Amino acid sequence: MQERDIFDERQETKTANYSCPNCRERNDYEVRWLKRTKKKGNPRFNNENDRAQYQKSRDYMVRVDDQLMCKNMRCRKRFEIPSSQSIVFI
Repeated sequence: MQERDIFDERQETKTANYSCPNCRERNDYEVRWLKRTKKKGNPRFNNENDRAQYQKSRDYMVRVDDQLMCKNMRCRKRFEIPSSQSIVFI
């Protein structure tokens, strides 16, 4: 059984406030996330392990963007998103 058999995927954008490490200016940035929600209907199961995996699965989000570009016109440098959190359980 694969993840696409268990989850529906769709992209979302969330606004987050970060400061550029180069110019130190704070700004709001749009960060893209891939939201995976558990399918409503029971998919076909091949065995008991697949059924157990489906029961244990939870909705979660995976961050798509790893880097952002500074919005300051004088800076415009790329920087990594400072949080180490790239997966969030809902």
